[in-house]
Amino acid sequence: MTSFNDFNLKPALLEAVADINFQTPTPVQERLIPEVLAGRDVVGQSATGSGKTHTFLLPIFNQLDSNKKAVQAVITTPSRELAYQIADAAKQLRGFVDEDILIGTFVGGTDKKRQVERLHREQPQLVIGTPGRIWDLIESEALDIHEANQLVIDEADMTMDMGFMDLIDKIATRFGKKVQTLVFSATIPQQLRVFLRKYLTNPLIEEIPVATVINPNVSNWLISTKGRDKNQMIYELLTMGEPYLALVFANTKERVKEIGQFLKQQGLDVAMIHGDIKPRERKRIMKRVKNLEFQYVVATDLAARGIDIEGVSHVINDDIPEDLEFFVHRVGRTGRNNMKGISITLYEPGKEKRVAELESMGIKFEPKDIRNYEVVDSYDRNRRKTHRKKNEKLDPTMIGLVKKKKKKIKPGYKRQIKMSIQRKDEMDRRIKKREEARAQRKHKKQSSTRYK
Repeated sequence: MTSFNDFNLKPALLEAVADINFQTPTPVQERLIPEVLAGRDVVGQSATGSGKTHTFLLPIFNQLDSNKKAVQAVITTPSRELAYQIADAAKQLRGFVDEDILIGTFVGGTDKKRQVERLHREQPQLVIGTPGRIWDLIESEALDIHEANQLVIDEADMTMDMGFMDLIDKIATRFGKKVQTLVFSATIPQQLRVFLRKYLTNPLIEEIPVATVINPNVSNWLISTKGRDKNQMIYELLTMGEPYLALVFANTKERVKEIGQFLKQQGLDVAMIHGDIKPRERKRIMKRVKNLEFQYVVATDLAARGIDIEGVSHVINDDIPEDLEFFVHRVGRTGRNNMKGISITLYEPGKEKRVAELESMGIKFEPKDIRNYEVVDSYDRNRRKTHRKKNEKLDPTMIGLVKKKKKKIKPGYKRQIKMSIQRKDEMDRRIKKREEARAQRKHKKQSSTRYK
């Protein structure tokens, strides 16, 4: 088995790794750290929580020169929270390697004027930040990256989804001729490959497979909200088991506010993280969350890749995210560092197709229900379909047509039977569609009445 000693890292970095209790390299670290150290362009496709951050930070710190007062490496991230997370990891390594290494963290919503003034006095050796603010500082001629020789694009798929790739393109043009480009992403969409072909030279593209999409340490539960008050369900799930730290993810900031206010009304001390919160306030809340001042956090997917807190015991999905990839990122907040975790997904009537799409990605659910303030095993939601297939009987018309098969009848009976079956199937589909529409209207009416 490979160990960090096999990478020929500086002794100080090995001490830093031991300090954060990294026992052995993760698969992505084992495969890519040697390639990055060798100076090769790399594309690493790996799931959230797989150790990508140290896959690029360790090689970067292995070659950073504190005596060279110029930017030597730039790391871009799509969110402020993720930038701060990487910066914290970088500062931990700096504490063992060289305190004189200057790390510049530049994200939107912070004091640009103060950053410009400091950059005119001295340039950091390592830059970490969001594409918008980094480009803003470059364009203002405050940040000089022309001597840098490493560019890291972290969470590249999310960067592209948020419309930042044009800025990454501009940033990349400001580097010198010799630059090592490292791209890390949970997925590699086709649109991203255009950028890769433009800037990477003979890259190693490594897809690190995982045995299961969801960490095996995580119990992945699925609960139907049919006929239930969803806010009350979330409250019960949060309070029945006394979670160490629980994250509730919602699809919209409006829903985050609704859940957060409801939980506060029930007496819970809740932190809310969403797009309407100002950057400075969001940073303050995140700091308090990391200091474990809150037991419950309600957030949008903006924070799904930015919250990296030890001890998250529960993740609750208020709904299935519009972008199914975010489901994996949400669940990836728990079950880290070999700890156990619980992920609970609530789904409404009419969302069966979305659940099936998640299952087609290799995600397996345990059906559960809430009874008498306790989570209990439930039935497979597909049991009726399976039961019908095994025991389904033809109606009398079908039976009559099939029986004729044994007799000498005019040609065309097969076509007649086929058409009759198709008509019956079409009628069944229409009935099912009307029932689903009726259920949705009823649910919508109940919901609108409930929250007035």
